[in-house]
Amino acid sequence: MTCHCLLLIMVFYVFHQKRARGQLLFTKVCDHLNLLETDYFGITYRDVENQKNWLDPNKELKRQIRSGPWNFAFNVKFYPPDPAQLSEDITRYYLCLQLRDDVVSGRLPCSFATHTVLGSYTVQSELGDYDPEETTYSSELRFAPNHTKELEDKVMELHKTHKGMTPAQAEMHFLENAKKLSMYGVDLHHAKDSEGVEIMLGVCSSGLLIYRDRLRINRFAWPKVLKISYKRNNFYIKIRPGEFEQFESTIGFKLPNHRAAKRLWKTCVEHHTFFRLVSPEAPPKNFLGLGSKFRYSGRTQAQTRRVSSQIIRAAPIFERSSSKRYTMSRSLDGGRSHVTNTRIGSRHRWRGLTKADTGSGPLTWECTCSSLYRPLSRSLSLTSTFFPPPVLSGQGNANGDSDPGVLMSAQTITSETTSTTTTTHITKTVKGGISETRIEKRIVITGDAGDIDHDQALAQAIKEAKEQHPDMSVTKVVVHKETEITPEGED
Repeated sequence: MTCHCLLLIMVFYVFHQKRARGQLLFTKVCDHLNLLETDYFGITYRDVENQKNWLDPNKELKRQIRSGPWNFAFNVKFYPPDPAQLSEDITRYYLCLQLRDDVVSGRLPCSFATHTVLGSYTVQSELGDYDPEETTYSSELRFAPNHTKELEDKVMELHKTHKGMTPAQAEMHFLENAKKLSMYGVDLHHAKDSEGVEIMLGVCSSGLLIYRDRLRINRFAWPKVLKISYKRNNFYIKIRPGEFEQFESTIGFKLPNHRAAKRLWKTCVEHHTFFRLVSPEAPPKNFLGLGSKFRYSGRTQAQTRRVSSQIIRAAPIFERSSSKRYTMSRSLDGGRSHVTNTRIGSRHRWRGLTKADTGSGPLTWECTCSSLYRPLSRSLSLTSTFFPPPVLSGQGNANGDSDPGVLMSAQTITSETTSTTTTTHITKTVKGGISETRIEKRIVITGDAGDIDHDQALAQAIKEAKEQHPDMSVTKVVVHKETEITPEGED
């Protein structure tokens, strides 16, 4: 039997070992996605009642899905309260893909204004700067459950204001807006209260939420919850006494069946452990003990942040889902080159580095050579990113003037000649008490097919940048060779 796991990039990962444990499938998928911050994610499957369940990493696949089809999905399990604290842009990208699906499916309700803001950042991330010659491109992307012309026009209007914004920056703005939504990261479960009224129980990073008719009517923060339990199809919460109360109170809810009650209980255990504890609780050792032996066995958020802070690999270069590119990487020190081919979509003009290094790292270049079939012209796009030595800002956190990772200023400077366009984007941020300035320069040289000597243009651009920044050295050149072919059936 073959297992199929649907990834967030809308591609199936095929797995053939049904006797393997869930952890092996999860590890294989994360390796395939080049993902290191894996603890926020998980794999889901549908049971015979078509209810979503999280794959248990410690159990064999065949014990969790008794009969076919063996279909799984890779999803975000724990939504980080502050996505800016994720270490890698690739992690934030997959979180963005999950949230886009949540928005379009209606699981994450938004107002019209929020739909337009999120949609504009989605278009900027996937398609680059606004192009007046392509007025219908946003129709290729969905921004809401009910996609209307009015919504599309407003998205396009906001998209015009994001000129020069890199995909990583657009995704960060998307996440900063999405995390403020009231239903962000809430896992909903159908239930009834003590009076038999239909309600929804929501589990999230901060606690348990009670909804009636799509309105939140109560909230139990994790510090206020003493105990959660279930018996048959009943789910119970024991609440800590309030300031003017003497006794604890227990609130009960009725779930559709025993499996639903246990599923809700496990979700609460996992969320409480991940977001509230420093390390997971050890499983009970009493062999004859009653009750479920289930315990969350993964890393907590505190452990995940510590591990993520120690990631030392170079920022992974990855493709957004709507790009069509042929990529070749080459190192000036004789390193190996590789060619990758990804599909889906039609255009992507701006591609900056996907992760800003911290500290005074070496100068890194990204060179993009575009060869378009329809217009007989070529362009050489050279993007350079470099970081001056960080300036310690001891007062940043001492007096509360600046939070870690706060964007202090941003500036974009553009200069043009008859054949050259130079765009310099300067951002200043304060993170962990360190002031960091990031300078990203993009040089585009255009001309007829035979007019451009790419090697000479690249050498000249590197020479000019080194003269402007003599304290830095070039250690790596990444060359992207793009080809855009007219689809079949078009003139």
